[in-house]
Amino acid sequence: MFIQIQPHSDTPIYIQLTQQIIEGIVNKDIEPGESLPSVRTLAADLGVNMHTVNKSYHELEKKGLITIIPKSGAIVNVPRKMGNANAEQLDYMEKMLRPVVAEGIVQGLGMNDFEKLIKRLMKTLY
Repeated sequence: MFIQIQPHSDTPIYIQLTQQIIEGIVNKDIEPGESLPSVRTLAADLGVNMHTVNKSYHELEKKGLITIIPKSGAIVNVPRKMGNANAEQLDYMEKMLRPVVAEGIVQGLGMNDFEKLIKRLMKTLY
């Protein structure tokens, strides 16, 4: 698993870590059923605090992407099939996308621009 942390980024390290693990699952660098490194090991490898990794793992667990098994580690869950999002997941995605879409509209992006952007992202991630 290759993770690159940008310590001077405006994005908190635990969010960078969470996002990179999610992308690793999407592009199959991290397989369903695979164990993630222990909190201590990953923190040492990345040169970050153990609490940072722990916070990231708990965020992933809240999202249903991993299962944390006390004293055993974290296991990647089997991904859901595309197109089967529930109302809670859709509400969460809407909440996360809303400020990005609003900023895009202010910058002059239209519906076609957003469709192209989403298609481009889906191609690069999936």
